[in-house]
Amino acid sequence: MNYFSALGNPLSGPGLSTEGVSGSTVWRALFALAVVLVLLATTGWTAVRGNDVASGPRAAALQAWEKGSFAGRPLPDPDSSPRRIAHWFKTLDPGQQRALAQRYPLVVGNLGGAPLKLRYRANHQALVQARDTERRRMTDERLTDEGRHDAGRRMHRYESMLRPGRQFIAFDPTDRGRAAEVFGDLQHAERLSVVVPGVDTEMLTFERSSRRYSAPAGMASALQRQQQSTAPSERTATVAWADYNAPAGLGVEAASGGPAQEGAKRLNSFLRAVPASTDGAAPKMSLFCHSYGSVVCGVAAKKLPRSVTDIAVAGSPGMRADNARQLKTRAHIWATRDRDDWIADVPHMNVGGLGHGADPVSKAFGARRISSADSVGHTGYFVPGTRSLANFAAIGTGSYSSVDCDTSDPDCSPSAL
Repeated sequence: MNYFSALGNPLSGPGLSTEGVSGSTVWRALFALAVVLVLLATTGWTAVRGNDVASGPRAAALQAWEKGSFAGRPLPDPDSSPRRIAHWFKTLDPGQQRALAQRYPLVVGNLGGAPLKLRYRANHQALVQARDTERRRMTDERLTDEGRHDAGRRMHRYESMLRPGRQFIAFDPTDRGRAAEVFGDLQHAERLSVVVPGVDTEMLTFERSSRRYSAPAGMASALQRQQQSTAPSERTATVAWADYNAPAGLGVEAASGGPAQEGAKRLNSFLRAVPASTDGAAPKMSLFCHSYGSVVCGVAAKKLPRSVTDIAVAGSPGMRADNARQLKTRAHIWATRDRDDWIADVPHMNVGGLGHGADPVSKAFGARRISSADSVGHTGYFVPGTRSLANFAAIGTGSYSSVDCDTSDPDCSPSAL
């Protein structure tokens, strides 16, 4: 059970009628305030994490990079534009590039503009180092039993991420961890789909053995396979983008926009650094934003590069906008929610900064509503064989005429795009 459904309907008590007042601003505000009180009572203000971004292995690597040099020259500012970074790397021969990645894997692996295969190589090296660190911590007597157990879990996660053929375009083991994995050939892709996950996304939940398609890696791998089936002639790639500090649990943090603001900035930086395909053009990009990930996408929408053609949200608590026009993007906006998704119980409003605004599947919002009739629950949208996954693949490949609209939306008209 979630906090919101536990509240029930605040308009259904003795002496109160929902008739004629269910849309009342007063009652909606009271409901939102009741939600806030439950959140505070059950999670407390400690639900708002204070991530120390100034410490950890990546911060240490950045400090070493900023003080270092290579081949007698200072290293470029890691905040430089991808174009400038790319130009700097072109001044190095392949052996020098590999040596630099070996020396600073946590910098090069996350550096927009660095050669793609070099980033994969650097992040593999960083994963090896992170795995070895956790393996040592598993037997460290200075840690508690719980600490050693957690080290074991992370070590096994890194072992899995090191399997042959896996391609990470971002990795940072700091705190709860962040990562982004590429499925398919990004270097030659004409179309790129980016999966943006929601609450409780971290290193330990980046992939799952059970309920595989509820985790970012499973979502993205399923979408990539479906896209290849939908449009075999299209050169596609998909990224499981879990490279932001997602809220932990359904507390105050998940109801606020703070993590989305930080995530939106990181998402836009990633999208603008996507390398051009072999023909020199940036791939057309589609965002598939699940749960709190749709809040991130909503905040990011105003600054998205023109190459982003579509934003599809599933199980969304809101996009921090009253309607699709307020997103101020040229991208097509799509929305879906299956009938037993508990997110429907969340009050779609914003009171005092808590809540994420209008419901994207409401008619008034103005998104094209697509079918997810056979999906089950809040995390079932990317399960193979579902209509929702087929719709996502059709959007990601530009096969709009194959999109199955929700029967409640006569204005969906994907074939007109």
